[in-house]
Amino acid sequence: MPATALANTPAEILPGLAELIAAELAPKVVDIDLKGVYPGDFLKQLGALGGLGSLTPVEHGGTALGLGHAIQLIEEASKECVSTGFLLWAEYALQWYVINSSNVALAAEMLPKMARGEVLGGTAQSNSMKSCVGIEEARLKAQRVDGGYRINGVLPWVSNIGLDHYFHMGATLPDTPGLVIGLVHGSTPGLTLTQNAHFIGMEGTNTFACQFRDVFLTDSRVVCHADEFSAFRDRTKSAFILLQMGMGLGLVDACVAMMRRADKQFGHVNRFLDVQADALEAELDAARAATYALAAKIERDGSAPHVKETLQVRLAGSELSLKAANAAMMHMGAKGYLSNNAAQRRLREAYFIAIVTPAIKHLRKELHEFDTAACVLAQPELEVV
Repeated sequence: MPATALANTPAEILPGLAELIAAELAPKVVDIDLKGVYPGDFLKQLGALGGLGSLTPVEHGGTALGLGHAIQLIEEASKECVSTGFLLWAEYALQWYVINSSNVALAAEMLPKMARGEVLGGTAQSNSMKSCVGIEEARLKAQRVDGGYRINGVLPWVSNIGLDHYFHMGATLPDTPGLVIGLVHGSTPGLTLTQNAHFIGMEGTNTFACQFRDVFLTDSRVVCHADEFSAFRDRTKSAFILLQMGMGLGLVDACVAMMRRADKQFGHVNRFLDVQADALEAELDAARAATYALAAKIERDGSAPHVKETLQVRLAGSELSLKAANAAMMHMGAKGYLSNNAAQRRLREAYFIAIVTPAIKHLRKELHEFDTAACVLAQPELEVV
């Protein structure tokens, strides 16, 4: 969907979206953030409206409205609650890998259920992404067995999962390049989900540690075999990362609005602060334009020609989120320090955007490797006309 054709209001993005956010999300934001309330009903109702199927082909139950549309939906949710925007990203990421799989039977079986919100789930690819660029070792190990793979290992934090959820994971094979990527159900024998960490916020994201003890991944649930991995990564990486920009855009938008509200009472003194609402809004407009223009290019050309630009845009989104949340806190003053004030929540959400994979340091590492030709993807960008 070209950036110039993007809708401007929630009603234009998806009929019923504004009403759903007002009824099912806005009243629960604090409980989602601090009390561990999972917004599953919101996600399912959004799926029923067609809001989870933006990336999914029509023949598989989606709307096929495109990458830009998916980012817009994440942005709208994140204006209210970044936790929920993150879960929405996880839903799209779950489908994106299946959409790009060579396993057509898996796509035909699962995508209609995912696109309609009948089943929910996430992505356990943080470790995979970091292991591929040398940040950490792969935590899951696979062994080829009759009819599939045996998986062992532990992933410390995987979000938007549960006993009735699906997620895809990546595992290495001995002496074999690439990763095996498979779709796993939360109740799979040998898989143990434990919730033993408490975070300073975003507690309602259904984040679990996943222990794999001889988990059998049948070939029918394989998204990508190791010998397919390089091409699969090239097809998926840019969109997978760019989708996260919806979180940052929504957060910055909310921070600008917060600053404007504060300035109605304290503008006479807030004018001495370094970051003002008008200037921040101009940066937001530029970030939006860059994001949605890049989404259109990825849809037109595919992922591979645009990996470096995606990393750059995502990095700028993290940095702008931190800047905006800090500015909102300063404009609110002492009120922002109250436990029930949104300013302190936005500050914590901004830190999440900056540290969730790919984190700022991860993005800078990959960009450095592009610039020094040290990355496996560090090759001249394809010229696209």
